Amino acid sequence: MVEDDIRFMRLALKEAEKAAEEGETPIGAVAVLNGKVIAKARNKREIWHDPTAHAEIIALKKAAKKLKRWRLTGVTLYVTLEPCAMCAGAMVLARIKRLVYACADPKAGACGTLYNIPQDIRLNHQVEVTSGVLEKECRTLLKGFFKELRNK
Repeated sequence: MVEDDIRFMRLALKEAEKAAEEGETPIGAVAVLNGKVIAKARNKREIWHDPTAHAEIIALKKAAKKLKRWRLTGVTLYVTLEPCAMCAGAMVLARIKRLVYACADPKAGACGTLYNIPQDIRLNHQVEVTSGVLEKECRTLLKGFFKELRNK
């Protein structure tokens, strides 16, 4: 599973790199079912002028459309940054099986850092969470992006 996690996180990182090229916060997401990619996405908030256009939300929508169902049971979502409360809530509501993210988000992380929405036993579904996969690479991309923004 570790090799698969690295392979799929590399795909999410490629999406994040594309987001950076588009002037978006470099966050990418990849949805996987039974070892196959069913959706890829990256942040589109600036391009779409949409506060909900996070990579995770877009990937969940694409996965649901591809599978023709809103219950995304069995799906693993790979994300380059720890999801926020909105995205974590959407994952629980979509009933994904597993979340794998690269680096923690000390300002908005809702999957173990500030909150732990995916594993809150008060909710009707819990999501397995793995963190730290390709953490250094993803953090380097994010830090470089924001450093460049500050220098402009």
